[in-house]
Amino acid sequence: MPKVAVLDDWQVVARRSADWSALQARAEVTFFERAFTPDEDLAKLLAVFDAMIIMRERTHFPAALLERLPKLRMLALTGVRSFSIDMPTCARRGIIVCNTGSQQSTATTAELTLALLLAAARRVPQADASMRKGRFQSDVPLGCVLEGKTLGIIGLGKIGLTMARYGQALGMRVLAWSQNMTDETAGTAGATRVDKMTLMRESDAVSLHVVLSDRTRHLIGAEELAAMKPGAILVNTSRGPLIDEIALVAALRADRLVAAMDVYDREPLPADHPYRSLSNTVLTPHLGYCTAEIYTQYYRESIENVLAFLDGTPIRVINPEAIKP
Repeated sequence: MPKVAVLDDWQVVARRSADWSALQARAEVTFFERAFTPDEDLAKLLAVFDAMIIMRERTHFPAALLERLPKLRMLALTGVRSFSIDMPTCARRGIIVCNTGSQQSTATTAELTLALLLAAARRVPQADASMRKGRFQSDVPLGCVLEGKTLGIIGLGKIGLTMARYGQALGMRVLAWSQNMTDETAGTAGATRVDKMTLMRESDAVSLHVVLSDRTRHLIGAEELAAMKPGAILVNTSRGPLIDEIALVAALRADRLVAAMDVYDREPLPADHPYRSLSNTVLTPHLGYCTAEIYTQYYRESIENVLAFLDGTPIRVINPEAIKP
């Protein structure tokens, strides 16, 4: 009987998000409900599996790991794309990679971004913690009104466009920038296109919505952070390495900014990371896509993908070059 691994079920929701009976009737399914540690030998742990259902980019599959998984023939990716799989190696070794849809991912991430912005502006985490200690207002820092302020959006893809609408609904002036943005694109979103440094200087809150690449890594560094207004809010629900982490920690320790973050350079975020001890941060554990609706689609379609693979008729294949004639 083939062996299938379900990786990175950190919220322990996979079993109840879909009907696994059809797959379990045809394969031995093992659920991994914790994050792997850096010192674990993943190749030794995963070498017995023929197929794996992997959660987005939680566990990376570089060439060095793939080459040590002799039985692996199929990766069922949850979500549309991943930057954590060495696709050339998969193609060369005949490892088929299938994906799923993600119809509500724009809404889920944009809504969390808005929640982080509002939580940071009104100091919601501090207020909640204070209330649970039996206090009432005495130790809660003052928040700020967003209406009439300026929201800077870096990247006007689907999520950035949605955030522009949210900013306008809050009565905010919206600025926008990305490396290839035009005045027309910005205008369609009701935003004004400006250069990056102008956006950083004039915005009371900045939200990042660009894809991580070599070109965008550390897009926000020490110079950009220094240009921000004192007390401005920086929101990141895209990818951690878009921001120079060392520079951001320095700015936060100097109490110049407030950071509201859902994504990090390393995930899970280490227990001793400085972000955790700073009072001017709002932190969530990469929840942008983690909703019941998204998980249901991810796991339902991943099960379909594995079953089709076992039937010899793979579907939703994103690397057809891996299919050997």
